[in-house]
Amino acid sequence: MANKIHPTAAAALDGLLFDGMTIVSGGFGLCGIPENSIAAIRAHGVKRLTIVSNNAGVDGFGLGQLLETRQVAKMISSYVGENKEFERQYLAGELELEFTPQGTLAERIRAGGAGIPGFYTRTGVGTLIAEGKEHKEFDGETYILERGIRADLAIVKAWKADTSGNLIFRKTARNFNPMAATAGRVTVAEVEEIVPEGSLDPDAIHTPGVYVQRLVQATFEKRIEQRTVRPRETA
Repeated sequence: MANKIHPTAAAALDGLLFDGMTIVSGGFGLCGIPENSIAAIRAHGVKRLTIVSNNAGVDGFGLGQLLETRQVAKMISSYVGENKEFERQYLAGELELEFTPQGTLAERIRAGGAGIPGFYTRTGVGTLIAEGKEHKEFDGETYILERGIRADLAIVKAWKADTSGNLIFRKTARNFNPMAATAGRVTVAEVEEIVPEGSLDPDAIHTPGVYVQRLVQATFEKRIEQRTVRPRETA
C-alpha cells in the first residue's frame, strides 16, 4: 500500500491544485476546519476557486483568507454571516454565491460522495431556493430536485487517523467533515494524531481510509468564532 502520510499540508496538496477547480471543505464555523490546507492553498495562489463549505470562515482566518486574496470565484454555502469581506464582495457583485439550506447542503455533499446525482426535498419549496429547479409531487406534496456535489478536491480535519487513512472526528467537527471526505475525487485529511494501522477501534471509525488518499499530521490554532461570556457574579 502506498504511503499516504505527507510532512506538510503543502506537500499533501502538491500536484492537486489548478485554477477553476472545485474544493469541498469540512468543518462547522471555525470548529474542525482544515486550517493548514486552507493556508497552503492561499500560499499556492491557485485562483477562480469554487468552494463548497457550510460557512466562509471569518475575516483573516479559515476560508476568509482565500476571500481576502480574491482566490474564490464562487461559494456554495448555507451561512456567511461572520465574514465582512464576504459580504462586501457579494454585495459588490465580485463573488458568486449559491445559498443552500444547511441540511440540503449536507445531503448534497453526502449524495455526491455516494454516487447519487440528485434527490428530491421539500426544503425550499415556494422560496427563492426553488427557482429554476425541477418540481415534482410525491404523495400530494411538492418537492424540488437538488443535485449531489462532487468536488475535484476534499479537504477535511480529523482528530485521529491511522496510517491507512481511517478517520475519527470529535464532536462538532463531525458536522460536514465525514460527508466532505467522501465527496472529493481526491481527499486530503489533516489530523492531530496518526497512529499505527490496527490501533483504532473499527466501531469508532467515522470515515474509512478508502476515501482518503493523503494525510498530514499538523497543529491547529482552534480559534473561537464568537466568544460569549456573562458577567461574574459578585459574592
